[in-house]
Amino acid sequence: TISSDGIASADWWKTLGADGAQTATEPGNPDITYGEFQQGVLWRIDSKTRETVFIQPQAREGDPFERFNWDAPIVVSTHNPKRLYFASQRVWKSENRGDGWEPISGDLTLNQERMNFPYYGKSQSWDNAWDIGAMSNYNTISALTESPKQEGLIYAGTDDGLIQVTEDGGANWIKTTLNTIKGLPTTPFVNDVRADLFNANVVYAALDNHKYGDYKPYIIKSSDKGKTWALINGDLPNKLLIWRLVQDHVKKDLLFAATEFGVYFTSNGGKNWVELEGGMPTIPIRDITIQRRENDLVAGSFGRGIFILDDISPLRNFNKSMMSAEATMFPVKTAYWYGQSSRVGSQGDAEWIAKNPDFGANFTYYMADKIKSKKDIRKDKEKKGDAKFPGWDALEEESRQDGPSILLIIKDANGNVINTIEGTNKKGFNRVSWGLNYPNKSGERLQSPRGRGGFRRGSVMATPGNYTVTLVKRVDGINTVLQGPESFRVEPLFDGALPRKSFKEMDEFREAAFTFQQDLTATNIALSNSQQTVDAMLRALNKATSPSDDLFKRLNDAKIALLDIDKELHGDDIKGEIGERSNPTASEGNSIGFRALNNTYGPTDEHKGLLSRVQSQLKKVKAKLLPIMNSTLPSLESDLKKAGAPWIEGQGLIKN
Repeated sequence: TISSDGIASADWWKTLGADGAQTATEPGNPDITYGEFQQGVLWRIDSKTRETVFIQPQAREGDPFERFNWDAPIVVSTHNPKRLYFASQRVWKSENRGDGWEPISGDLTLNQERMNFPYYGKSQSWDNAWDIGAMSNYNTISALTESPKQEGLIYAGTDDGLIQVTEDGGANWIKTTLNTIKGLPTTPFVNDVRADLFNANVVYAALDNHKYGDYKPYIIKSSDKGKTWALINGDLPNKLLIWRLVQDHVKKDLLFAATEFGVYFTSNGGKNWVELEGGMPTIPIRDITIQRRENDLVAGSFGRGIFILDDISPLRNFNKSMMSAEATMFPVKTAYWYGQSSRVGSQGDAEWIAKNPDFGANFTYYMADKIKSKKDIRKDKEKKGDAKFPGWDALEEESRQDGPSILLIIKDANGNVINTIEGTNKKGFNRVSWGLNYPNKSGERLQSPRGRGGFRRGSVMATPGNYTVTLVKRVDGINTVLQGPESFRVEPLFDGALPRKSFKEMDEFREAAFTFQQDLTATNIALSNSQQTVDAMLRALNKATSPSDDLFKRLNDAKIALLDIDKELHGDDIKGEIGERSNPTASEGNSIGFRALNNTYGPTDEHKGLLSRVQSQLKKVKAKLLPIMNSTLPSLESDLKKAGAPWIEGQGLIKN
């Protein structure tokens, strides 16, 4: 920074939360970067607006779930900055910065059932304490690279010992099983794979076998596009895990390795390696790169530290003859002329934060007095000394009174109600804000949600345009307009680094998402009620005066059929017990509104594809559930009554 005190916390801003993993930047456009949560939850980050857009590729209908590595690899193509590559068990490609994706490979891993693997030398009981949900997926692509010298030449390394290569952008892949290479272990984990910056035939890979108790370093190189490989460990220590590699963009034989114990480099292509010292601690370094404009080496540690070696050009120019020379001066970088600035002093750890104005549209109104309820009126009288018993009827009226409430009703230019905001009811000035959002429209359950009842906040944003707000008093179900409608506008504060979708497109997607969410809620409740009804029927049949074996069998068949539907809608409960993933279901669409419309960019092609998929899946679920609800359950209910079973909740009043 230009500050005399260096780099402060205030110079940074957080792009994502959770357990951050791989990142990437668009060449030539630093306003567009990419980041992810663990296991492939991928986002595009706009540094101008500081908004994030969810761009994770979604499995198509009928596909198995995507197995993303904990640190799923993301690559921005050097041949087209709009082109991205991302990987699960297969490689995905996007030509529009992640708005839409297409798979360019099948499953490139061994695709094993890890529950069959031996643990501690033998198979383990299902009743043991499994917790796959807290672990990374297995049989995943863990490393990915595209050659900067040959478009469409892509390498994919896996966590189960494979490197796959394609020269035609994914149409055809050639597999290398790494344990066939002399000197490599049985199932090496591919931590990194790097296409050479100078020669399309050359590629490097960093491998790891520590999960099998093997802590040796494994760095391999191919000079024929992955057909044959050889170790280039050179004289590295025998106990040294290799996490990442980076090749110098100026000197082709200068390579750097991020290791479990600091950073090593070679200036002769791997024959000899030297440990970098000079302030670099011997700690796990999990990522490494070169800032090419400044020629700075940047290393990231497992402890979330960042270490920078300013200007690596002396390492490029160093040779053995310099070791016997009295002194050698290296070329000097251009120096920048500026006056250093100083920060505001005495700010401690710089954590002081002032409050922003409330986000959204702020409404201010004045009330000559608080609108009082019947209880307020009674208590005012009591304060004046009139504390007589009001009578049971008056107390009942107090308890049943609805309100008084102050509401602000927001409408769009067509007169449609967008949201209703609960206002404050006090004498004097009142100020209430609307967060430019729609209410939660996933459907209303009979039990009121926690919090503010009918005024639940939603996360889907309204689009810019003309709006009105009307101040309303509600008492005992009667709305009385106090003021309004008052017109106001919602306008974009600024444009992002990428052109946003049209407001019409956002509006249409929002309505479709709301419709789906309500359909999903209705289906969930109907399925849950049906399952509870069948369970109650089985209990009632055990108490019937004339039970039959046939009726027990039919009820059990209905229970199994509903469990199959539940599995299709929500996933496999058995897998869920240990955190194993299920194949994609319609329930994944419950968050589609938040994923697509919690920003000002709008829905991507992938969002639209996800909505289409879950709509199709939900339609198939309903086609199986409706006959059970409309035919099977009424028939069972009738036969239960004939068998002398007791009344079951949901059968309504008993006619007598």
